[in-house]
Amino acid sequence: MKRRTLLAGAAMLPFGLPVQAQEAYPSRPITMIVPFPPGGVADITGRPTAHVMGRLLKQSVVVQNKGGAGGSVGTAQAARSAPDGYTILMALSSISVLPVADRLQGRTPAYELDQFAPIALISADPTVLVVRADGPYKTLKDLVEAAKAKPGTINYGSSGVYGTLHVAMEIFADAAGIKLFHIPYQGGGPAVAALLSGQIDALASGPSAAIGQIKAGKMRALAVWGDKRLASLPDVPSMKELGYDATFYIWSGLFAPAATPSPILMTLRDAARRTAEDPEFKEAMAKVETPIAYLDAPAFKTFLDKDAARLKVAVERIGKVPEK
Repeated sequence: MKRRTLLAGAAMLPFGLPVQAQEAYPSRPITMIVPFPPGGVADITGRPTAHVMGRLLKQSVVVQNKGGAGGSVGTAQAARSAPDGYTILMALSSISVLPVADRLQGRTPAYELDQFAPIALISADPTVLVVRADGPYKTLKDLVEAAKAKPGTINYGSSGVYGTLHVAMEIFADAAGIKLFHIPYQGGGPAVAALLSGQIDALASGPSAAIGQIKAGKMRALAVWGDKRLASLPDVPSMKELGYDATFYIWSGLFAPAATPSPILMTLRDAARRTAEDPEFKEAMAKVETPIAYLDAPAFKTFLDKDAARLKVAVERIGKVPEK
């Protein structure tokens, strides 16, 4: 009898081993894909998020900048990643725009929004319309009048075709009844550099990516896309108060591949919540003057669906963009 019991136990042993051998999550470093070059809003929010989440999870969270195609390249890479919690994405609002844009262009979308599970909304800022401080435009009225006098000659940069900054500027142009010339770059950081070097005339930017240059006297902010003035830029009027029906918020949120197991998603959601509450994170975000706008996954999903519907209308208004 004793021998049979031992044999039965031995026979069952292999079936029990995988459960016992399962590693606790996370047991190795996590990659956070930021689908833009360094220096843009997603990067500015992503790095302190990664640092604090890594400390809380007791594993490094390593930022990987993967720019290209207005964010499509890195976002598609994240969508194709193994759903094991070791690849997460810090995306901007453009995540919901790009599949719509691909279809407008007659292309198969590089990814679909339903390939992702929301983890948390981290930040949300209205964009700011900036020009060079030594340029000819002192007010938004100056820019609008110049654009009306010579349609299509004033150019602006963006993070890519149909990207967040492109959509914001076209919402404004439509509200103002003007035509501007769009020059896409590989991310918000390169677009800021292009403005500072005089390659472009204007730019829609997240406040965090521009405020240092504004305070240093290198850029001038003409207006913000928010419902009201920014606390960090109290002298800059909102477009709404200037008479333009143009509102746009650039937000940063965390995502994982949709098939990621629920227990892993819960771990990531908890880490994101604790990050948003962490004093070190709050201090880091305050330094770049980016307000934390934390929402947990269910509330973030509701926010995302509403924002995606609004942006779809804006992108369809832009229409098909000629391929270069």
